Amino acid sequence: MVTSKQRRRLGTASVLLMGAAITSLTACGTSRHDATAASPTAPSPTSSHSGASSGASPYVEPGVVDGAPHNGESNAYRQPGDMSPAGEEAAQAEAARMAPVLKRLHGKGKWDPESVRAALTGELGYEVVEYGGKGKVLGGELIVQEMRSRYENGEYVTPEGTMIGLRVREDACVTAFVQPSNSEAKANGPFMETGCMEPPIGH
Repeated sequence: MVTSKQRRRLGTASVLLMGAAITSLTACGTSRHDATAASPTAPSPTSSHSGASSGASPYVEPGVVDGAPHNGESNAYRQPGDMSPAGEEAAQAEAARMAPVLKRLHGKGKWDPESVRAALTGELGYEVVEYGGKGKVLGGELIVQEMRSRYENGEYVTPEGTMIGLRVREDACVTAFVQPSNSEAKANGPFMETGCMEPPIGH
């Protein structure tokens, strides 16, 4: 026959055993959760949360300062094509020939297309591009034109200066300009839509 004292001991033992079992289960669950969180394949809740709280767009491309979505795609037409090593070397050489002429013209205040064209054809021997029907190029490698107009204060304004494009090879150009503030001649590959001429900003 079980006495009341023995019943109390059995009850206490049962409670202790149940508590140990619950603790063991809880600890086991925690252990598994921690292992999963530490796993390199599991996403980090902290990093996910910080990205959301920063307000960053999931479509922002790396290196885009203003955070404009699809900036690279939108400005693909402004990216010059790749040059071969030989093309780059040839274009660099022509840019080096052209730069001092443009610098001199800038110093004299001669940045109109007529003066620039005369200097580049007369001094450097470049031939102006000639076009046939349907825009087919018949010969020449030099394009000289006034600066592109831009919209300012409710009207289109054409800045002073001249834009220059020189086709050196099929994959290599010199893109240049001379204007009241400065002049520049640089080697680059052709642009997707405008060849050796610097494309306009905006599309």
